[in-house]
Amino acid sequence: MDDVQDDSVTPRRGLQCGSRWLDLSLPAVMGILNVTPDSFSDGGRLSGSSDAAQFQISLDKTLTVASSMIDAGAVILDVGGESTRPGAVQVSEQEELDRVLPVVEALQAEFDVIVSVDTSTPALMRAAASAGAGMINDIRALQRTGAVQAAADTDMAVCLMHMQGEPGTMQQNPQYQDVVAEVRSFLEQRVDICRAAGIGGQRICIDPGFGFGKTPAHNYRLLARLSDFAATGLPVLAGMSRKSMIGNIIGKSVDERLAGSLAAAVLSVINGANIVRVHDVAETVDALRIVETMQHYC
Repeated sequence: MDDVQDDSVTPRRGLQCGSRWLDLSLPAVMGILNVTPDSFSDGGRLSGSSDAAQFQISLDKTLTVASSMIDAGAVILDVGGESTRPGAVQVSEQEELDRVLPVVEALQAEFDVIVSVDTSTPALMRAAASAGAGMINDIRALQRTGAVQAAADTDMAVCLMHMQGEPGTMQQNPQYQDVVAEVRSFLEQRVDICRAAGIGGQRICIDPGFGFGKTPAHNYRLLARLSDFAATGLPVLAGMSRKSMIGNIIGKSVDERLAGSLAAAVLSVINGANIVRVHDVAETVDALRIVETMQHYC
């Protein structure tokens, strides 16, 4: 991770994340920090109370988990204040701000790491930028009113993700004629909108949105064809860690999906992903070192 890039030299493979340059010459691991009571895998993990009804972020717990992720090799920490699991209920703007901003501020004060905010809320995008965050990770690809302009007014990178529908209903009956072509077309349209708003290409990455309005068949088709997304020339983020697309295949509960998650991360990088978003950082870093070594000798 380097300081801000000099645009006068030949561009390197990476993302401009505020004042930091994220080098993507090797795959990068993004650690997940869900500051929510109801996320599908780790909801409530960072609460100061065991009672979900009394959910309140423990900054001590959060910093401890963040430190272990960074020590294990995470170069980005993705902080989310709203669960986006299938069937999730939307939280208010103020509640999301209250959950996420203190964590962003604490991480920035404590660590030299890129902080990403997993949000679709324009007010949080602006506030997080002021607090020092370097990336917006938006499952709605900046489609909320004011989101594109909010992102353009910051110097943060943006990750544009595809989702069919909304979290509450997205898995009820997802349908595509050609999932790869349709997802890629949507993302290319969103990229064009971002560029027109002044968000440069070195601030944009794309995510096909595994599990967001897709059947298992759709998900594995996208995984097999990730190279189609890498062919856009933009960095590709893949997030499959512990998801049902893995559990449905191996028949394991959420906390027993490590091996499947590692396989998915390895395959995604081999097929063109530059960033993998994961719960299990240390194990993923080890697995990707094997991929990096193999690719070095190709």
